[in-house]
Amino acid sequence: MNANQQPSAVNDASPAIAPETAEQIRAILRKSPNQMTPQLARDLGVPEAEVIRCFPDGRAVELDITRWEEIIRALEGLGTVHVIVSNGCVTSEVVGQFGRFSTVGEFFNVQSKTIDMHIRWRQLGAAFAVEKPGHLDGVNTLSVQFYDRAGASAFKVFLTFGSSAPSAERVTQLSDLRNRFRLGP
Repeated sequence: MNANQQPSAVNDASPAIAPETAEQIRAILRKSPNQMTPQLARDLGVPEAEVIRCFPDGRAVELDITRWEEIIRALEGLGTVHVIVSNGCVTSEVVGQFGRFSTVGEFFNVQSKTIDMHIRWRQLGAAFAVEKPGHLDGVNTLSVQFYDRAGASAFKVFLTFGSSAPSAERVTQLSDLRNRFRLGP
């Protein structure tokens, strides 16, 4: 398999959640939209990607994961972004710009002057364009979020990271990405 081949758009490893669980998530997010999604997922025992899929009011739009490389390459045009990578032990945050892409073996690489990231692209299972109030200050954040095939967070790319309202330029950038890479019709 090479980087021209794509992960499946079907998330085989992430179980569909029960309709009542989806409604419970939507109710929680309507009441408290600035919930930390990893914590909500842990509290409810569901993959974080399923929490994102349940965002009400069109605040999360699923992107076509079969176009993962195009989406990641498009992030370069956003300029400086805030990237968060988290797993069960550690969370790492970096501010920088995507660029200098390559593929070596199982890795799609981002190796700009400010971001050094090696993505096991075959493991990508979902991506979303997300608008969400920040968990600390409630100021709207804009992000593109990637999840693995089990629904766990792979990495999140924030165009804005709270403290001040998103600029019109940032809102347009996310809207353009959402419309260009939206899953389905």
